Amino acid sequence: MKGYIEERAINIANYIIEENATVRQTAKKFGISKSTVHKDVTERLVQINPTLAKEARKVLDVNKQERHIRGGLATREKYLHSNGRI
Repeated sequence: MKGYIEERAINIANYIIEENATVRQTAKKFGISKSTVHKDVTERLVQINPTLAKEARKVLDVNKQERHIRGGLATREKYLHSNGRI
């Protein structure tokens, strides 16, 4: 594996843990695709630093469990604003 990929995977994991960030937020911050973020954390990082990979995975799992709630809130806000109620 190339050195810059390993470094990126570590930086991504640290960002996810420190900011409690989602895959989408992380991808936007680093200017890469969501699939690259996911692959870096779930596959590449496990080989480089398994402990860091586990910590980042915990955050991503919590975010995945909560995403339906965030999506519902976003939809609610969208319709509240579009119907002129607010």
